[in-house]
Amino acid sequence: MGAESTPAADELLFSFREFHTLKLHTVSEISIIIENIFLYSLRGKKVNWLMKQRLLLLLFIISFTGHAQQGNFRFAFISDTHIGSPNGSAEEDLRRSIRDINAQKDIAFVVLTGDITEMGTNEELKLARQILDSLGLKWYIIPGNHDTGWSESGGDMFKTVFGADKFSFEFNGIRFIGCASGPYVRMSDGHVPRDAVNWLDEELKTLKAGQPLVFLNHYPIDEGLDNWYEITDRLRNYNTQVILCGHGHANKAMNFEDIPGVMGRSNLRAKAAEGGYNLVEWKNDSLLFTERKPVTGTETRWTSVLLGQRHYQAGKIFKRPDYSLAQQKPGVNVKWSISDEANIISTPAYTKDRVIVGNQLGHINAYDYSNGKKKWSFHAAGAVFSSPAIAGNRVILGSADSSVYCLDTRKGKLLWRYKTSAAVLGAPLINGDTVFIGGSDHHYRALRVSDGSLIWDFDGLQGPVVSKPLLAEGKLIFGAWDRHLYAVSSATGQLIWKWNNGSSVRNYSPASCIPVASDGVVYIMAPDRFVTAIDLLDGTTLWRNKDGGVRESIGISADGKWIYGKSMQDTIVAYAASRNKQAAAWKMHAGFGYEHAPSMLIEKDGQVFFGTRSGQVFSINPLSRQVNWRYKIDNSMVNTVQVVDAKHILAATMDGKIVLLEAMNE
Repeated sequence: MGAESTPAADELLFSFREFHTLKLHTVSEISIIIENIFLYSLRGKKVNWLMKQRLLLLLFIISFTGHAQQGNFRFAFISDTHIGSPNGSAEEDLRRSIRDINAQKDIAFVVLTGDITEMGTNEELKLARQILDSLGLKWYIIPGNHDTGWSESGGDMFKTVFGADKFSFEFNGIRFIGCASGPYVRMSDGHVPRDAVNWLDEELKTLKAGQPLVFLNHYPIDEGLDNWYEITDRLRNYNTQVILCGHGHANKAMNFEDIPGVMGRSNLRAKAAEGGYNLVEWKNDSLLFTERKPVTGTETRWTSVLLGQRHYQAGKIFKRPDYSLAQQKPGVNVKWSISDEANIISTPAYTKDRVIVGNQLGHINAYDYSNGKKKWSFHAAGAVFSSPAIAGNRVILGSADSSVYCLDTRKGKLLWRYKTSAAVLGAPLINGDTVFIGGSDHHYRALRVSDGSLIWDFDGLQGPVVSKPLLAEGKLIFGAWDRHLYAVSSATGQLIWKWNNGSSVRNYSPASCIPVASDGVVYIMAPDRFVTAIDLLDGTTLWRNKDGGVRESIGISADGKWIYGKSMQDTIVAYAASRNKQAAAWKMHAGFGYEHAPSMLIEKDGQVFFGTRSGQVFSINPLSRQVNWRYKIDNSMVNTVQVVDAKHILAATMDGKIVLLEAMNE
């Protein structure tokens, strides 16, 4: 015979169908129900088997819902402040928002999702920190592409100024995790750095079972981020409530592979009278987003996200990078492949038995040329974005720790170190016993390869150097992120001429392009989309053309007769090398799609080799204008490739992959 049951008990022990709507109850309400059941039992009333099972289920559910139901609170969500505006409006917009936040008494904390500055300069970062220090409550910050893509420190100064480029904290039982997303120093898609992905793995391991998670990034977690799938694949394994992002400068409800997403507006006023930010209210069953104008105090609620225990469908198919295209043009084998521990944003150098390259953690690694096995590692104190140069048994490169290093290629022993006053992101060029290299301290230097002593120092720059120079007819030609292309004497460092395109926009600088020259003419391609021919003698503009749709990737034929460019729309373009104005002589659709990565084109033995933003390496025949072969390494930017010979190509990607490709035929 069953245990006694009463209407009161039946009311307290609701049905399984009602358990489905448990998320509509607060933790306190559920706790009261359980407490009443126990009190009912303590009064001597019997609880039948079904009632006990329901009670156990209640306890089980509350253990998993308790994390997500910690009571109401609000936080402020700011994005895309772009400190460094020419008229001071961005700075005033941020100050207005901070004053408004400080005046409110119920905001728990503030999150800032990147593009804190306009160009990531040290001064802009310091000014942003100074303004943010006036916040009267805790704040958490991550960088965006404007903080890292043109950064004169390679992103290191962001970490110095703000303490880190990622965060993880808990509030009311909810975990908030935010991390950087690049790109760094080069134009490319967004990319969560390899070391940050590794860090994220460790942070996710610390989550309690069922603990609610809010993930923050500057980029939306979609195809604008070349490794978006690595993030969504991870977050779908947890109780991820929402992803917050910036980048788009607009309020927008989004969906990232079934994970709710919210893009927050820019703090900038743009064409309006005032800027704005979002107030986010965590309620029992909903996350409410309200746009707040800091001067008028106007509030507009515009979207919400339903909260609750997430159970993302395992095995669901979403779009992923397509590697099948690389198989449509076979003709290359991978002799060996390495996955580094951090991003690589430089071109490997090689000897007959070594491949040497640095990474974003500051590790300079040497691998066996024949099989890719690591031979030695040297740790600089800052990130390495400088493509190394080798002379004999010496390898030279710069680091964001403000140093130029010379190491023994055989053992990795430090031979000498030259200390500057800022990051050294530029790539060295060696000529005899002289190495030329530029830095972020606005200096270009010539050092002795033998002992690192200074030969000359040109201090006339107004921005950082991030690329490799050209040596032509006794002149050293290079660009900087200060709008200018410079020509100095390679013997003395004396300025011969400097050139700019007439624009005041720093982002149009010819800084990432490696210039080429033929018959007394220097050629560059820059973010203003022009190919430009400049007189090597005096820096006079000979001609400019925008018909190729190029950006920063340039190359030259072995005979100096053709200038190659990579357009932003799936096209390789060629111009005749001439002092007279040229239109594109031919265009070839190669099949790489939209493109903006500064990966130079290298001709060798009748083939032109280049990399793309989507992890592909191409070999094309410029005479037949056909693709010889293509190979997809991963889904991130391929740095300028190192062509050993027409059959062997070393390539490194932003995600830290290094491969030695071997062509099966020429």
